[in-house]
Amino acid sequence: MLNKEKTIDALFEQEIKKDSPGAAVAVIKDGSIIYKNGYGIACMDYDIPITPATIFHVASVSKQFTAFAIVLLADQGKLSLDDDIHKYLPEISDFGKTITIRHLIHHTSGLRDQWELLMMAGWRIDDVITNEHILKIARRQKELNFDPGEEYLYCNTGYTLMGEIVARVSGQSFREFTAKNIFEPLEMNNTHFHDDHEMIVKNMAYSYDPDGNDGFKKSILSFANVGATSLFTTVEDLAKWLDNFDKKAVGGETVINQMLQKGKLNNGIEIDYAFAIVIGKYRGLNTLGHGGMDAGYRSQIVLFPDQKFGVAVLSNLGSFSPYNLAMRIADFYLADQLAPMEIKEEATAQQPEKTYSTALDEYVGSYYSDELGTEYTMVIKDDKLIREHRRIDDVILTCMDRDIFNGYGISNLTFTRDESNNIIGFRLTGSGRVRNLRFDKRSI
Repeated sequence: MLNKEKTIDALFEQEIKKDSPGAAVAVIKDGSIIYKNGYGIACMDYDIPITPATIFHVASVSKQFTAFAIVLLADQGKLSLDDDIHKYLPEISDFGKTITIRHLIHHTSGLRDQWELLMMAGWRIDDVITNEHILKIARRQKELNFDPGEEYLYCNTGYTLMGEIVARVSGQSFREFTAKNIFEPLEMNNTHFHDDHEMIVKNMAYSYDPDGNDGFKKSILSFANVGATSLFTTVEDLAKWLDNFDKKAVGGETVINQMLQKGKLNNGIEIDYAFAIVIGKYRGLNTLGHGGMDAGYRSQIVLFPDQKFGVAVLSNLGSFSPYNLAMRIADFYLADQLAPMEIKEEATAQQPEKTYSTALDEYVGSYYSDELGTEYTMVIKDDKLIREHRRIDDVILTCMDRDIFNGYGISNLTFTRDESNNIIGFRLTGSGRVRNLRFDKRSI
């Protein structure tokens, strides 16, 4: 074994025990896998080890394939990237602004994010969540986070909608279209979009998180939605995908070049996000990549196109960082071509937030969101304002200014008043991907 390969093993073995959830890795050079291995356990119930052939849910790495499917259809003349999404999705609200497929691709649509909306509506991440569930909540939205093209804000909803557009334009399910047009031609024989949560997948890694007591617990995922997530694949198959950016065997020159086009905002500023590809540099070298995280799954693929070198790392351990491992592997293999590593200055310690006190009684009551189809109740317990919901944990709200509060998962909750100064509702901004969601106070 080469010293580089021993070093890779040592890197993984520092973070992964033989009897813990772990990871698989493949290192690609000039179109071939030059090293692959698995570390740790795929299924802890039966001590099944991870190998390079183990199948993982790869979360947002899935988006690259969704964007590729859209570009294939555009190349066939079956749609245009600048089409208004309502041409294919007429049931989505008309926000008075044109949202194009291109906006969805680059996360510049202004649409609210599906996961944050669902969590706000009382869903759990381990619930069974289908495409129809997501489409229903998307159809109820009446406002955008911002005007299309004005900002970049990562949005899973856009990629679920893209998957639906692929299905409607092609006349096939998204899973069928990607299988016939991407996975089969590339001989990615252990890859599929998982649109059925009850489907048995042999040789699959299950998802885990640390339990806080030097052990592990299951991190259950029952997704049956595709487009933004739910690609099941292996590091071996992802090596074939990365090689296609060089060989262009599927899609050809036109499609691959389109995949590498960065997005632009309305003001002309170019962003680093292309077609589900983050285009960047690492120690002076050009990189193409994307990562993903759902439940306890963690994934990273990175390609150094000029060096024809790539790394795929897939994990079933929520505390694991595939990106860090992938770049450390690049450090070894590309050592003679990489610029010196920059030393980052330590961030200045943040000043503690100021808090304010206010009379809480007037905020008490029930509040309903038509867009979520859900109700929150504000109550006072131990002199604190508490947000309650019948399905999710209570949240203690901290007053930041008059009528303005925050709390766990809530960056801003601002109560609204009428002309008589009575509380009539509030506007809720979650962790960042849902802004100013309207709740109206219900009459007592």
